Amino acid sequence: MIREEKKYRWIKIVGNIHELIFEENNIAETEIDGKKICIVKTADGIKACSTKCPHAGGDMAKGKLDKKGNIICPVHGYIFNTDNGRDINGEGYFLKMYPVKISEEGVFVGIEHANS
Repeated sequence: MIREEKKYRWIKIVGNIHELIFEENNIAETEIDGKKICIVKTADGIKACSTKCPHAGGDMAKGKLDKKGNIICPVHGYIFNTDNGRDINGEGYFLKMYPVKISEEGVFVGIEHANS
Protein backbone atom coordinates (compact mmCIF):
# COMPACT_ATOMS: atom_id res chain seq x y z
CA MET A 1 0.00 0.00 0.00
CA ILE A 2 1.33 3.42 -0.95
CA ARG A 3 0.82 6.02 1.72
CA GLU A 4 0.27 9.55 0.48
CA GLU A 5 2.04 12.39 2.23
CA LYS A 6 -0.30 14.77 4.00
CA LYS A 7 -0.77 18.15 2.35
CA TYR A 8 -1.09 21.26 4.48
CA ARG A 9 -2.36 24.76 4.08
CA TRP A 10 0.07 26.92 6.08
CA ILE A 11 -1.63 29.65 8.12
CA LYS A 12 0.46 32.52 9.47
CA ILE A 13 -0.38 33.13 13.14
CA VAL A 14 2.21 35.84 13.91
CA GLY A 15 4.94 37.69 12.03
CA ASN A 16 7.60 36.91 14.63
CA ILE A 17 7.92 34.27 17.34
CA HIS A 18 8.31 37.03 19.95
CA GLU A 19 4.75 38.19 19.20
CA LEU A 20 3.33 35.02 20.75
CA ILE A 21 2.01 35.75 24.23
CA PHE A 22 2.37 32.71 26.44
CA GLU A 23 0.64 32.32 29.78
CA GLU A 24 2.61 31.15 32.85
CA ASN A 25 1.97 27.56 31.74
CA ASN A 26 3.89 28.20 28.46
CA ILE A 27 0.70 27.76 26.43
CA ALA A 28 -0.82 30.39 24.14
CA GLU A 29 -4.15 30.12 22.33
CA THR A 30 -5.03 31.17 18.80
CA GLU A 31 -7.88 30.57 16.37
CA ILE A 32 -7.54 29.31 12.81
CA ASP A 33 -10.56 28.79 10.57
CA GLY A 34 -12.84 28.82 13.62
CA LYS A 35 -10.73 26.18 15.43
CA LYS A 36 -9.07 27.04 18.71
CA ILE A 37 -5.49 25.83 18.80
CA CYS A 38 -2.91 25.75 21.58
CA ILE A 39 0.59 26.96 20.82
CA VAL A 40 2.96 25.26 23.26
CA LYS A 41 6.49 26.38 24.13
CA THR A 42 8.67 23.39 25.04
CA ALA A 43 12.42 22.96 25.42
CA ASP A 44 12.30 21.30 21.95
CA GLY A 45 10.56 24.26 20.32
CA ILE A 46 7.09 25.47 19.46
CA LYS A 47 4.32 22.86 19.05
CA ALA A 48 0.63 23.23 18.19
CA CYS A 49 -2.32 21.10 19.30
CA SER A 50 -6.07 21.10 19.68
CA THR A 51 -7.46 22.91 22.70
CA LYS A 52 -9.91 20.04 23.22
CA CYS A 53 -8.74 16.98 25.14
CA PRO A 54 -9.81 13.80 23.30
CA HIS A 55 -10.73 12.10 26.59
CA ALA A 56 -13.40 14.41 28.01
CA GLY A 57 -13.08 17.71 26.14
CA GLY A 58 -10.99 19.57 28.74
CA ASP A 59 -9.48 22.92 27.72
CA MET A 60 -5.82 22.13 27.09
CA ALA A 61 -4.98 25.86 27.08
CA LYS A 62 -5.66 25.77 30.83
CA GLY A 63 -3.42 22.72 31.27
CA LYS A 64 0.25 22.63 32.11
CA LEU A 65 3.48 21.15 30.81
CA ASP A 66 5.60 18.62 32.62
CA LYS A 67 9.41 18.64 32.64
CA LYS A 68 9.50 16.49 29.49
CA GLY A 69 7.34 18.94 27.51
CA ASN A 70 4.20 16.79 27.65
CA ILE A 71 0.91 18.66 27.96
CA ILE A 72 -1.39 17.72 30.84
CA CYS A 73 -5.17 18.13 30.67
CA PRO A 74 -6.53 20.18 33.58
CA VAL A 75 -9.68 18.05 33.93
CA HIS A 76 -8.52 14.46 34.52
CA GLY A 77 -4.74 14.80 34.24
CA TYR A 78 -4.33 12.91 30.97
CA ILE A 79 -0.79 13.49 29.68
CA PHE A 80 -0.02 13.81 25.96
CA ASN A 81 3.31 13.75 24.12
CA THR A 82 3.64 17.05 22.21
CA ASP A 83 5.63 15.37 19.41
CA ASN A 84 2.98 12.87 18.33
CA GLY A 85 -0.15 13.57 20.42
CA ARG A 86 -0.22 10.07 21.97
CA ASP A 87 -1.32 9.79 25.59
CA ILE A 88 1.72 8.59 27.52
CA ASN A 89 -0.21 5.96 29.48
CA GLY A 90 -1.05 4.09 26.27
CA GLU A 91 -4.82 4.20 26.73
CA GLY A 92 -5.35 4.93 23.04
CA TYR A 93 -6.17 8.65 23.16
CA PHE A 94 -4.51 10.97 20.67
CA LEU A 95 -4.46 14.75 20.98
CA LYS A 96 -4.70 16.42 17.56
CA MET A 97 -1.29 17.91 16.74
CA TYR A 98 -0.53 20.45 14.03
CA PRO A 99 2.84 21.00 12.34
CA VAL A 100 4.58 24.32 12.96
CA LYS A 101 7.00 26.16 10.68
CA ILE A 102 9.05 29.14 11.79
CA SER A 103 10.76 31.27 9.16
CA GLU A 104 11.76 34.87 8.48
CA GLU A 105 8.20 35.43 7.23
CA GLY A 106 6.62 34.37 10.53
CA VAL A 107 5.18 31.46 12.50
CA PHE A 108 2.87 29.15 10.57
CA VAL A 109 0.57 26.30 11.59
CA GLY A 110 -0.29 23.60 9.06
CA ILE A 111 -3.93 22.68 8.58
CA GLU A 112 -4.59 19.52 6.57
CA HIS A 113 -6.35 19.95 3.24
CA ALA A 114 -9.81 18.42 3.35
CA ASN A 115 -8.88 15.86 0.68
CA SER A 116 -5.74 14.60 2.47
